[in-house]
Amino acid sequence: MQRPPQPQDFALKETSPSLGGGAVGSDKLACTYDLVEQMQYLYVRVVKAKDLPPKDVTGSCDPYVEVKLGNYKGVTRHFEKKSNPEWNQIFAFSKDRIQASVLEVVVKDKDVVKDDFMGRVLFELIDIPRRVPPDSPLAPQWYRLDDRKGDRVKGELMLAVWMGTQADEAFPEAWHSDAATVSSESVSNIRSKVYLSPKLWYVRVNVIEAQDLLPSDKTRYPEVYVKVILGNQALRTKISPSKSINPMWNEDLMFVVAEPFEEPLMLSVEDRVGSNKDEVLGRCVIPLQNVQRRLDHKPVNTRWYNLEKHVIVDGEQKKETKFASRIHLRICLDGGYHVLDESTHYSSDLRPTAKQLWKSSIGILELGILNAHGLMPMKTKDSRGTTDAYCVAKYGQKWVRTRTIIDSFNPKWNEQYTWEVFDPCTVITVGVFDNSHLHGGAGGAKDSKIGKVRIRLSTLETDRVYTHSYPLIVLQPSGVKKTGEVQLAVRFTCSAWINMMHIYTHPLLPKMHYIHPLSVIQLDSLRHQATQIVSLRLSRAEPPLRKEVVEYMLDVDSHMWSMRRSKANFFRIMGVLSGLIAVGKWFDQICHWKNPLTTILIHILFIILVLYPELILPTIFLYLFLIGIWHYRWRARHPPHMDIRLSHADIVHPDELDEEFDSFPTSKPTDIVRMRYDRLRSIAGRIQTVVGDMATQGERFQSLLSWRDPRATTLFVTFCLIAAIVLYVTPFQVLALLTGFYVLRHPRFRHKLPSVPLNFFRRLPARTDSLL
Repeated sequence: MQRPPQPQDFALKETSPSLGGGAVGSDKLACTYDLVEQMQYLYVRVVKAKDLPPKDVTGSCDPYVEVKLGNYKGVTRHFEKKSNPEWNQIFAFSKDRIQASVLEVVVKDKDVVKDDFMGRVLFELIDIPRRVPPDSPLAPQWYRLDDRKGDRVKGELMLAVWMGTQADEAFPEAWHSDAATVSSESVSNIRSKVYLSPKLWYVRVNVIEAQDLLPSDKTRYPEVYVKVILGNQALRTKISPSKSINPMWNEDLMFVVAEPFEEPLMLSVEDRVGSNKDEVLGRCVIPLQNVQRRLDHKPVNTRWYNLEKHVIVDGEQKKETKFASRIHLRICLDGGYHVLDESTHYSSDLRPTAKQLWKSSIGILELGILNAHGLMPMKTKDSRGTTDAYCVAKYGQKWVRTRTIIDSFNPKWNEQYTWEVFDPCTVITVGVFDNSHLHGGAGGAKDSKIGKVRIRLSTLETDRVYTHSYPLIVLQPSGVKKTGEVQLAVRFTCSAWINMMHIYTHPLLPKMHYIHPLSVIQLDSLRHQATQIVSLRLSRAEPPLRKEVVEYMLDVDSHMWSMRRSKANFFRIMGVLSGLIAVGKWFDQICHWKNPLTTILIHILFIILVLYPELILPTIFLYLFLIGIWHYRWRARHPPHMDIRLSHADIVHPDELDEEFDSFPTSKPTDIVRMRYDRLRSIAGRIQTVVGDMATQGERFQSLLSWRDPRATTLFVTFCLIAAIVLYVTPFQVLALLTGFYVLRHPRFRHKLPSVPLNFFRRLPARTDSLL
């Protein structure tokens, strides 16, 4: 079922930016930073000062440096009572915004009322040298300080001043003129940064048995289970079926943990003595550093652990060591799995945890984050709308974050990043966010999502640069909204063509997922824990990659119920089946002689294939080959992007949106919940009917030979006997020709009643009679 194209405003647009500043291939920048537009910056590196004159009554000074260029001013930190300070700070001024001809570097003394002028160094912009990466860094040198009249004063300042581009190694750590209005405490929060996801492991705890447990009440059979806690994850076994002091379980419990291991594995053996009362029979703590690492499906060695019982004496917890109970465990760190922290549909990494199992890379992915335009105001500052935008890109274990462009609806980043590629069937995700933690933002503020883009590498041609403007689309309770566009340049370079083609024959996930598969419920729970661990670790970086950003990039809510998603998936199924439906309609037209010439040609082809059956398979594969070659002309030339029509976001009902954005568990009034529950029951009833109909057809096939209907089975068995005799004495070609001619017979010889076989099949019994 073909749906109409989405509105042009939400469409992907091909662009033609001047990548590499229009540089030719011999330019050094074109080799290393060729997927972005070249941007010129004036860099000032303030290293240190010496012999600064005293300014305070104490005979010392509190120096700092101001770097001034027109209306822009950068300030270093100040030192107290130090005449030989060392700052080693870098400032970057965008050449596009320079409106002055002189750079002024001023040394001042911090004071309570007014800061004292100590000296300055002036540079004419026309005399500042240009440095092209990867030239050697420009060496700083000492400059004498002058007063406002140009006379020599005491003190010297070590500086390095040069013109460069964003490819300069000083670019990520520099203070940018874009941040002129940001407090010094927030400067680190606007710089570009590279993050690495923590290395995640599955921890498998196989609880086998325990020995010599001592319950306090020896007159009853203990109902014992084992509770295992790892960080904020807690799982427990079932109550042991062998109710004795030597219980057995043989259950597997799975956890997610990140390196470095910060928390131990804590086990407690507990006895269910009442409805809400459990008695701890023993505990043990197991450091994960001592746990064996497993790379394949072979079981690791088991081990007995002593259980320590803690008792409360005079309000204090003390160990009781009169008699040691034991627990038998098999614990391992499963390195043969890939720990899923992303949705499997948008996974950017499919490698197992253990590096020993990694294959060599097959290529390089390069991403140029150029700019955005038409961004919506995301917050209010000084009674006007504003946006402080930055981008986050995630592929594999590497996250990158661009610098924040302050107060701009058309920010320009022009930053380029590179990833190793190990599997082409992976997805890179790029998200655009508004930084809500500048200008002294509240601690509870969250960075607003502006939109995101997903690009599947397998849809890209190798060694081709894709430059497109992607629509940024966000679904809000009020409906779908375009919040702007982001311009990206993407290139996938393959370094091992044969290895890449060979990957298509490999399983998608590592072998352990198929040898010892995890249940769907386990995978959902483990993925939730993995995303929580990743977001916690990245939020502890400096500057932090905040939880709401990580969760949005990882699609943590993709499993939640949504009427809109259900409709979208239904129409996707209909789109897949539309080809089969079209073939069926075409064949029906052939059978009903809608076009007599086509039907006669099909008769001739049918006779040839029946007389020469060895041509059937070659003809089918040749036809598929020709169809594939024919479709090459209409192959997709652009990467996929967010499609609001496919997502059913453009025609979604407001109440369905309100339901999708509702919290879990629900926070809506009872009458709304009742209405939605009744609607869900209605939809589930229709699904239930369809599933029941499919089951009925399968049960009718089973009843052909089950003698559930003795008369029907007698007829079918008799028919099978006669058919076997006829097929034995009749050549196959004759039967095939007669069957084909019957199916393709002229409408004059047809009637509208159902056929005899169909009537017989529909009369067969199913198990619906036995349902309550």
